[in-house]
Amino acid sequence: MTERVHPGDSPPTSGEHSVPKPATSSPEKPAPQPGTYVIQIPKDQVYRVPPPENARRYAHLSKRKPRRSTCRSCCCCLLTTILALLLAAAIAAAVIYFVFKPESPNYSVESVAIKGFNLTSPSPLSPEFDVTVRAHNPNDKIGIYYEKGSSVKVYYDDINLCNGALPAFFQPTNNVTLFKTALKGSGIELNNAVLRTLSDQQNKGEVPFSLKLRAPVKIKVGSIKTWKIAVKVTCKITVDKLTAASKVVSNDCDYGVDLW
Repeated sequence: MTERVHPGDSPPTSGEHSVPKPATSSPEKPAPQPGTYVIQIPKDQVYRVPPPENARRYAHLSKRKPRRSTCRSCCCCLLTTILALLLAAAIAAAVIYFVFKPESPNYSVESVAIKGFNLTSPSPLSPEFDVTVRAHNPNDKIGIYYEKGSSVKVYYDDINLCNGALPAFFQPTNNVTLFKTALKGSGIELNNAVLRTLSDQQNKGEVPFSLKLRAPVKIKVGSIKTWKIAVKVTCKITVDKLTAASKVVSNDCDYGVDLW
């Protein structure tokens, strides 16, 4: 069977130029300009990847979210730990209270010997107070360690007359201890009005003073000693005269503690 051969376009002869065929285009979609591209992206993929100018901002925001969640988790863990510790401390305190039944110690001023007061001269005073304090520990299973660093001060109104300290000692259970402390002051200046008031009060046999005691102590429960606790005692005392033979007419002591 003989194949049919269709004649192709004959090459142009000299002097003739080929004329390009006009490009056919669809009437609905115009042909793109040379050197440009048209890319169609589905709607569900639009904005999934930020443009280059916003890429850095997007990366910064994406890193901040895990940090917030991490900080929130740390805060929750810390709060849980604190609550657990507080609960454990409350349970331990309740156990100690019901097992050992602690009672507050009692304090009072037994005697005061006074020197260095001259109410007829306006010169500075150097008062001295020898104070005997009675401390009662009523507990059956709790001892008290009185540590160094205590302070004892005597005031007349708001005037600090003299200062001293308690000796360091251990007070066992169910014990009454009398301890003496020497308080001294120097260069105390009292105006004429204060001197007259002191003289009138001495003539009446009622001279009021205020004694403030602060002492760091440790509580012994069985074989365990606690941390240092500050004992605070304030006594309102009245003596009959300002001499070494003075007597305590009245005394009223308030007791408190600072646990930390």
